[in-house]
Amino acid sequence: MNQQLAGYAPAPVTARMENHGSAMLKVAMATGHDLFARVGSMVAYEGFIQYEPNPSAVRQIARDWITGEGAPLMKCSGDGLLYLADYGAHVVVVHLDNEALSVNGTNVLAFDAQLQWGVERVKGLAKFTGQGLWNVSISGTGWVALTSRGTPVVVNCGSGEDETYVDPDALVAWSPNLKVKGKRSFKAASLIGRGSGEAFQMAFSGQGVVVVQPSEDSTDRLRARG
Repeated sequence: MNQQLAGYAPAPVTARMENHGSAMLKVAMATGHDLFARVGSMVAYEGFIQYEPNPSAVRQIARDWITGEGAPLMKCSGDGLLYLADYGAHVVVVHLDNEALSVNGTNVLAFDAQLQWGVERVKGLAKFTGQGLWNVSISGTGWVALTSRGTPVVVNCGSGEDETYVDPDALVAWSPNLKVKGKRSFKAASLIGRGSGEAFQMAFSGQGVVVVQPSEDSTDRLRARG
């Protein structure tokens, strides 16, 4: 039996964050290097690791988190190996090197606590959604883990001459320097999304990338407030 299961054993640690398969995240925890992770995402751990759900620092930063009920994050600290997952979703690991990323809040799995982050309104969409759409902005140097419902595609927006259009329900993350605007189209209603009638898309232009998942989640992954 041990030989049959050997192929599923974790590989030696080579980085702070890395994939174990496509749907699980392995984090090398160390004292002084805390982590923020989605509440309920822990599936296993080794060593001595403590958890503080929805700590005061998170509540203060994210009191206007998408639903208005606080950020669904826990603070993890200690020494050992931590394994995280989100209902079998694909895990995408990104290392920021003095860079920034805008992420759909429902696609945030974990990120280093020393990174700067906050909940921000997506500019350029207010006239389509009342008060606009909200996302999580993460910047600095450190590790970020995202989730995707299926293997995502990363679209390079190129020189900015052409716009890239994305169904909001399929959007995972994007470069914050990209210009974003909303677009409505009756003709595209049968092409984008699963609903009927008028289609709403997000248009991106400029230098940067957009991460798109092969799934339209009917729970409105970017929530409108107001």
